[in-house]
Amino acid sequence: REITMAISSKYSGNTGNSTRTSNVSIDDTRRIFNFGERIAELNPQQSPFFTYLSKVSRKPTDDPVFKFLEQRHQWQRRNFQVETAYSATALGTDGAGTVTDLKIMAKYDKYGRETTLGQPCGFILGAGDSVGQIVMVEGSWDKDASGSGAAVVGPIGIRITANGGDTAATSSADGYTKITGAIVSINGVAINATDHPSAGTIAFADNALGQVVGSAHAEGGKAPDGWEDALYDREGYVQIFKTAMKLFSGTALATRYRGEADEFKRVWREKLMEHKMDIEHAMLYGVGAADESGSGPVRKTWGIMPYTQSYGKNYSFNYTDANSLAASTYDDFVDAMEDFFAPESGNSGEKLVLASRKVIGWLNKLGSGTFLGNTVGSSQYRMDVQNVKGAFGHEVTKVNTIFGNLHFVADPLLRGLYDDYAIAVDLKNVAYRPLVGNGQNRDTHIMTNIQGNDEDGRRDMVLTEAGLEISLPETHAVMKWGNES
Repeated sequence: REITMAISSKYSGNTGNSTRTSNVSIDDTRRIFNFGERIAELNPQQSPFFTYLSKVSRKPTDDPVFKFLEQRHQWQRRNFQVETAYSATALGTDGAGTVTDLKIMAKYDKYGRETTLGQPCGFILGAGDSVGQIVMVEGSWDKDASGSGAAVVGPIGIRITANGGDTAATSSADGYTKITGAIVSINGVAINATDHPSAGTIAFADNALGQVVGSAHAEGGKAPDGWEDALYDREGYVQIFKTAMKLFSGTALATRYRGEADEFKRVWREKLMEHKMDIEHAMLYGVGAADESGSGPVRKTWGIMPYTQSYGKNYSFNYTDANSLAASTYDDFVDAMEDFFAPESGNSGEKLVLASRKVIGWLNKLGSGTFLGNTVGSSQYRMDVQNVKGAFGHEVTKVNTIFGNLHFVADPLLRGLYDDYAIAVDLKNVAYRPLVGNGQNRDTHIMTNIQGNDEDGRRDMVLTEAGLEISLPETHAVMKWGNES
């Protein structure tokens, strides 16, 4: 209230002069007041997402179409699957054996993004001086090669001697890499003639798991080939938000009203909050796009909800027992968080969770069929749920899991269509991006006296040009509750 009253009482001074609060004609040169970093302080409980963005993740841009790069460190993603089952291969007389043209595929593309189709394994080396990379692949060992007994299943070590190259599969859209190498270990035991007689055979099943476990190069050898991951390019848009008031006549400005004497200041407070809530809505629900109009391009920023639904993680939970589905408990959170907080996704380990009041209420109830009720009832020793005070005045329900922490904050805009939703946001991978460049700041500012020079009155407008940057979408999640009886 104090902020809005201070701003609303300012009038525009003459060109080159400082702003004065009295004895200034409303018909003089207009003045723009930069208000960007303070609008987040207006009733932060009503717009928690915008408040946290403004205070924690503010990163100006100098282009209305801002581009940014995502890096997913692929050194922690050198895992793969067997693309095609590999038939048995016999060990040699000295206990050694060779795997020839074993087809393996990754579930990540060159940018580190998880895919449903197989991808070539660009991180697999094994040609010329690159010989020496070691991989472990889940396989089976038939000790006497009879096929009648139970084969021992475990990790099979292979030292790659040749990489057959990246190839597109002929029978599907999958890609794969063929490797050839010497078998060096079976189920944690190094190859030798005593423990692995020549009669034994090795086989790998379709979709068997494997990963790179290092390299072993010969003494005095040359440098191996290298490989690298790629940065993924994304773009976002700033959106122009405008909120104006109707013309206040000179008579209206001088009139003392009932309730609140200064009607102009009262309307100003409402318009500032209206403007702020427009931004909060866009940051939550906007769909990014750039369209042409008669006067110029119309850009719309992405909101965290639709963007995460399309490109991030999505989880479902249950309120109470209904339709043969049990109410969700702390255990269900742990199961989901095992996937959500996977370290290879670039997670920070701390998530701000914007939740509807309905979801917040369910989390904090102790009755039968509620989160706390089920969790305490099943095991009071593993339950860790706390109500704490947030940094910006919000009441926070903190749910600790072994993989990371969820900080639930009630967002009043999650209602109606989104009454059963919560959005988990990794604040390290989002940013509020106001347009600032060439000495001009297009973050939230107030344009006073935009009425015509011959009008007996005053009209002001609030303008913001800013957008939301969302990177590494797999570090954000949409949680939906349902099945309430």
